[in-house]
Amino acid sequence: MKYVLVTGGVVSGLGKGVTASSIGLILKACGLRVTSIKIDPYLNTDAGTMSPFEHGEVYVLDDGGEVDLDLGNYERFLDIKLTRDNNITTGKIYQSVIDKERRGDYLGKTVQVVPHITDAIQEWIERVAVIPVDGKEGPPDVCVIELGGTIGDIESMPFIEALGQFSYRVGAGNFCLIHVSLVPVLSVVGEQKTKPTQHSVRGLRSLGLTPNILACRSTTELDENVMEKISRFCHVPDQKAHEAILRVLNLKGVAREPALGEWTSRAELCDKLHEPVRVAMVGKYTGLSDAYLSVLKALVHASVPCHRKLCIDWIAAGDLECETAKENLDNYKKAWKLLKGADAILVPGGFGDRGVEGKILAARYARENRIPFLGICLGMQIAVIEFARSIVGLLDANSTEFDPNTQNPCVIFMPEGSKTHMGGTMRLGSRRTYFQAADCKSAKLYGNQRFVDERHRHRYEVNPDMVQQLENAGLSFTGKDESGRRMEIVELPNHPYFVGVQFHPEFKSRPGKPSALFLGLIAAATGQLETFLKKGVPKTWGLSNGTSGLKSHRYVNGSKLANGSLDGIYSKGNGIHV
Repeated sequence: MKYVLVTGGVVSGLGKGVTASSIGLILKACGLRVTSIKIDPYLNTDAGTMSPFEHGEVYVLDDGGEVDLDLGNYERFLDIKLTRDNNITTGKIYQSVIDKERRGDYLGKTVQVVPHITDAIQEWIERVAVIPVDGKEGPPDVCVIELGGTIGDIESMPFIEALGQFSYRVGAGNFCLIHVSLVPVLSVVGEQKTKPTQHSVRGLRSLGLTPNILACRSTTELDENVMEKISRFCHVPDQKAHEAILRVLNLKGVAREPALGEWTSRAELCDKLHEPVRVAMVGKYTGLSDAYLSVLKALVHASVPCHRKLCIDWIAAGDLECETAKENLDNYKKAWKLLKGADAILVPGGFGDRGVEGKILAARYARENRIPFLGICLGMQIAVIEFARSIVGLLDANSTEFDPNTQNPCVIFMPEGSKTHMGGTMRLGSRRTYFQAADCKSAKLYGNQRFVDERHRHRYEVNPDMVQQLENAGLSFTGKDESGRRMEIVELPNHPYFVGVQFHPEFKSRPGKPSALFLGLIAAATGQLETFLKKGVPKTWGLSNGTSGLKSHRYVNGSKLANGSLDGIYSKGNGIHV
């Protein structure tokens, strides 16, 4: 087994996740089988109880693991299915060691960080690295490990020690260290400064790890003399990343040249799109785009086959409410102007009652004005509440999450849920949804399959006792679970596109293989839905249809970039971007 470790220095948020994903993709393009591990040094067992404002979105895996958003990058780039054990946290490691201590596995020894914690980290990595994640039998060839945080952080010290020991154990030809570092440009003189990177590498070496490759991030193209200086003082050859990795791992005779033609062609096609499609994102965490990262990627994946450039209008749900009109009229007017100017409206998942009435108003506007609408998880639930209030006439209809005493509980707490513990107590992971009608839009978009498996993350669900009343009024529950008691998909049959889903389709969207329901939303917003439904939606989109939202190495989000930019990783001009 070969290992590639990606670390970060100077500052956080440099893009270690995208760097690790890009490296994995390049190695896969060289014909190697790749898996990934993300190490998060925080004490939480997993990301499930963390606020999106703290850590971005919580990404959900097939097995129900609630993990760091970087695992979403890995799955999208490499088109693989990871497990909850591919995300290592300090909490998981310490819990496993304490469990062993309580069982008496250490035979009375004093349990310490070294060797017990460090050994547990190494054992975890070796165990998970051999798990196949690409649907094939046998272990992968390379495991890309990303160490979260920044070198020097106190919480990551046990992992640094463990990885130093690990690199010695597996041998030099089986371990490659890539360090992501910042090369800042001082605005006063416009000069690129290498000292922060030098200090970061020196600190890494003092901890027992020596980088083989540096991924330098900067706002401008690195000057030749700057690259030479970094190479000289940090003892790292410059450029041609994939050749350097293969050389360090003794894979030069095994791997082929990276076949990136398909990705390059997709990126070039993506850059040519100029006609916009405007999507109003009505949510609670609109101040942090990472809170909805997978939703954004799924929208990008769906926009390109429709030959449109995605434009997101972020709308804080609370700004649509009447209270905001009294307290901040400008925000109220701006929010409604954005909503009314959108080609489509999307209400993503979320928790808590803040902004719920605004989300309900957004769903009502989409329904009444025949604007394409997609509601995900809570977004589906608020669409049902709005319909019950406006069409059925149940003015106090609500979710028991927001009003425990409502007389018309359209949405209720799941019977097997826990009200005392938050972590891991939701309906999580891949679950099966059976289509109830062959002629509904969702079934057609999924290729007229009898059922579909999608990932879930929720505690509340539509009240099955109210379904008949809602359907009599015109709402159609087109997808249900195997029991028929859980509502999974809701549609308005006579609307251009009004779909709500209890699951999270964004987690399985891939570049070149957009999520069916996101594709339906964008197609409806651009007047192409009927065409798609008539000719059928292919499982994969070839280059003739446009492709993913991956930008080429020349541009990201319409802006020209260069080697070492903050938006990509390069190897003599060959870049991969998300």
